[in-house]
Amino acid sequence: MTDRVLILVADDDPDILELITFGLRRAGYETLEASDGAHALELAADHDPDLAVLDVMMPLMDGCEVTRRLRAAATTKEMPILLLTALAEESAAERGLAAGADAYMKKPFSPRLLAERVDALVAGRNGDRKG
Repeated sequence: MTDRVLILVADDDPDILELITFGLRRAGYETLEASDGAHALELAADHDPDLAVLDVMMPLMDGCEVTRRLRAAATTKEMPILLLTALAEESAAERGLAAGADAYMKKPFSPRLLAERVDALVAGRNGDRKG
């Protein structure tokens, strides 16, 4: 059993993707990166991440649909999911919560606050279930 937590990060903006992964790695997490929803699903199936951070608006498949599919898969149905949304996309984030996401944050966001939110979701998962 490893102490390292693996986070799947999906965002179609390369600068935001880099910002998120840099902040999470600095906070001690390992990351997998995807630039669209379809690739995010492939990575989730191949690597069984502990948590997903998904942009709502992505090509090929949006974050809400990725969330629905992750919730439908046996290996990822209980994985915490955090959606990221631009202020104008708040209704999309609400649809994502209805699809099964655990939380959402608005863009722009502080990398420190994002890491704190991820910490809380990971702690909640570890507190609710045993390894």
